[in-house]
Amino acid sequence: MQLTFASYNIHKAVGIDRRRDPGRILAVIAEMEADVVALQEVDIRIGTRASVLDRVAIAEMGYQVASRPTRPASLGWHGNALLVRQGIEVIDVEADDLPRIEPRGAVRARINADGHEICVTGMHLDLSGLRRKRQFAHVCNASRAPGLPAVMMGDCNEWLRPIGGELGLAAHWNVVDPGHSFPSRRPVLSLDRMMHTPHWQVMEARVHATALSRQASDHLPIRATLALD
Repeated sequence: MQLTFASYNIHKAVGIDRRRDPGRILAVIAEMEADVVALQEVDIRIGTRASVLDRVAIAEMGYQVASRPTRPASLGWHGNALLVRQGIEVIDVEADDLPRIEPRGAVRARINADGHEICVTGMHLDLSGLRRKRQFAHVCNASRAPGLPAVMMGDCNEWLRPIGGELGLAAHWNVVDPGHSFPSRRPVLSLDRMMHTPHWQVMEARVHATALSRQASDHLPIRATLALD
């Protein structure tokens, strides 16, 4: 059984032309044809923290939202939300407050795909190295449901060194680094990462770089197809 996972920091739908264009973001998501998409910065950070993406439009694309909204107008938990393709059952959803000064979070869902129960986590880690290390250790521990295949992904904000032992990555997580994803126009940093338990085999992993994705956000999305061993 194979699933395609993607992670995308949508920068509140503001592209490199400084225009907020939610339709452009949705078009990039449609391009990727992923089964599960982790989104970061999906809400405006001030006021009501309203979502920049419309739930009806998401549903029309064939996705269901797995999240715990921060506020009634929000889509994400501190900006984090998971989109799960319709036909895959969302069993439950949890939200994590991460150790931080600036609000940071992670959202975790248990899903059932073709009879396989899977744990998926989307996250957005801190810019500070020390807080990022603590946040990553917390997510690694919280996201490993005993015996279940699991995937973590998101904007890890780690650009100086490979994400792994230095950030408290436990031995039961394998790292996928699809490549440079930031800044979108001319990427030189691998800020966006994916991790999985040994249940999975990586079939393909890449940065989703198209004419549209280079314009839609300051990050390029990452995408990987994984197969259960």
